[in-house]
Amino acid sequence: MIMWKRNEIVFKGLHFISWLIFIGLSIEAGALIVNFIFSIFNPAVVKNLYQKLDLSAMYETNKWIFFSVFSFILFIAMLKAYMFYVVINLLSKFNVEKPFSSFVSEQITKISYFTFSIGLLSYLARQTTKQLVHYGYEIGNLNQFWADSQAYILMAAVIYAIATIFAKGVELQKENDLTI
Repeated sequence: MIMWKRNEIVFKGLHFISWLIFIGLSIEAGALIVNFIFSIFNPAVVKNLYQKLDLSAMYETNKWIFFSVFSFILFIAMLKAYMFYVVINLLSKFNVEKPFSSFVSEQITKISYFTFSIGLLSYLARQTTKQLVHYGYEIGNLNQFWADSQAYILMAAVIYAIATIFAKGVELQKENDLTI
């Protein structure tokens, strides 16, 4: 009974923390989207983007590069927010008494795919912006958006392994339910 209470408290805590992270990431993604839209209609805003991001030199030199780099930032931010939406959805419907369900397995697999996509896109963005340095672009303040690409790729591998274990658990549980 004590173990059950502890698990329930831990899952409620995880659910609360996931909501906080989701809200923070949604605010970040929303602010970036608003900045992107404002930069299209009012180029003077490019100097004062979200998190003191100044891409005005890039915008003045080559608008396509500016929009490409900003698109990387937007997609990564939106993927992170959506991934935590999936985590919240998982934690909302997770049953500790019967953890091996097809829903849980699918959600964990989905989280692994989103984590891998974030890592891959972050890595691609980092490598792309590294190439821009050779053309004289200043990218120092952009690294905050994709500095953790390898961590996301490694985390995706671990989550995928957990998803595979859950898929096997669902299969075994269904087989067990049929034999009873």
